[in-house]
Amino acid sequence: MISSAAAPAPSRIQRLKTWISRETTGGVLLIGAAFLALLWANSPWRESYQALSDTVVGPAMIGPLPVHLDLPLTAWAADGLLAIFFFVVGVELKHEFVAGSLRNPKEAGVPMIAAVGGMAMPAVIYVGTLLLLGEPGALHGWAIPTATDIAFAVGVLAIFGRGLPAAIRTFLLTLAVVDDLLAIIVIAIFYTSEIHWLPLLGTLVCVALFWWHVRSRKPRWFVLLPLAVVAWALMHASGVHATIAGVLLGFTVPAIAMHGEAKSRTSLYEHRIKPLSSGFALPVFAFFAAGVSLVDGEGPGAVIGQPVVAAIAAGLVLGKILGVLGTTALVTRTTPLRLPDGIGVRDLLPVGFLAGIGFTVSLLISELSFGDSEHTDGAKIAILGASVLAAILGGISLRWDARRARTADMNLDGRADVISEYIGDAKDRESH
Repeated sequence: MISSAAAPAPSRIQRLKTWISRETTGGVLLIGAAFLALLWANSPWRESYQALSDTVVGPAMIGPLPVHLDLPLTAWAADGLLAIFFFVVGVELKHEFVAGSLRNPKEAGVPMIAAVGGMAMPAVIYVGTLLLLGEPGALHGWAIPTATDIAFAVGVLAIFGRGLPAAIRTFLLTLAVVDDLLAIIVIAIFYTSEIHWLPLLGTLVCVALFWWHVRSRKPRWFVLLPLAVVAWALMHASGVHATIAGVLLGFTVPAIAMHGEAKSRTSLYEHRIKPLSSGFALPVFAFFAAGVSLVDGEGPGAVIGQPVVAAIAAGLVLGKILGVLGTTALVTRTTPLRLPDGIGVRDLLPVGFLAGIGFTVSLLISELSFGDSEHTDGAKIAILGASVLAAILGGISLRWDARRARTADMNLDGRADVISEYIGDAKDRESH
């Protein structure tokens, strides 16, 4: 009898990568980085935080060619590090569209439409609140409360949603992925002031070369990485937000296994890049984006009392709930589309709260909307406060939902629900 050799124990580096890639870890690192920034920005040493944020690094020119990459660290975090995050988003979107939850529009129809409603209603509430409070000058930030932070939201679900059907996680992921896609489109269309076509054309050439090489039998990192860096630099020079380059590059990665490989390259690249995104890029961005000083100027009352704070908070916490629940109820009652097995409308209350965790993309859009204007600090405080409140309400409603008895036909499609996995199962933890 031949015994199979035991699998080698994972190394410390592998265990660290696995820990960083966990959904709960990403949320904790984001919150920790933002909290540290707030403490430092409001401490007696706040001038050193501002000096660090304003430190300029990078070349203004390479030889005779002006590249304008002499940027402060805050800009590198928002334009550079977030491109890594958006590459992971692009890879995830590609996988979901080709081989995941978005490949079948009938199954993905309800969360996709709910994502649209979950973006439209916060924007409406934001605009209505500002007009009601007499602050039309901040209307350009209408997209701030429309975003959902996937890492943060799914992390809260993983902690507090144990025992609920795993289909709720798939619904939230599908909603958040479509939300991210729409947010990318919004950034590209509404937050691009001027387009320089020659650098943009150069970006597309680099993306095409990246696409060609990433589909080859043995793509090499020392070819892909320079192509990605040049594509990012050209996109930055084009006037379109540089993070869009990350999305385009992510979309080029094949989502179906090829050349005899056991896994698709979207799965492989996400596994490799996600620790860098979750463990470094996102926390560093949060650290530089969340450092709002409440002790300078007219004090915290003046910042928190800005109409933009109420508008963003109402949009994220109230708008997401109304948008997700209202759209889902309307769709399932007026069309043949139904929720997946095991999910009832009541399960969408915590989903709606979790969708109100804006954080990463909301902070990015606030910087694109206001820059260094008087509304920036208020917008960031509103995003942080509303996201934490939405996370708390989401966690409470998840535990309430898990304790309530469930019927045999939660989605009311006339058939008994078939549920094979629950959040927190060993299988669920291994697969995610």
